[in-house]
Amino acid sequence: MSVADALQLMLAFGTFIVALIALIVELIKSQQKNNPS
Repeated sequence: MSVADALQLMLAFGTFIVALIALIVELIKSQQKNNPS
């Protein structure tokens, strides 16, 4: 595996993680909006 391959993999994985975190944050926000405790 070359350095370029490793960087590409890290970039793709990082993007995936960021998208996942954003999705979870949105879910939590919408749940808090629907259920004011």
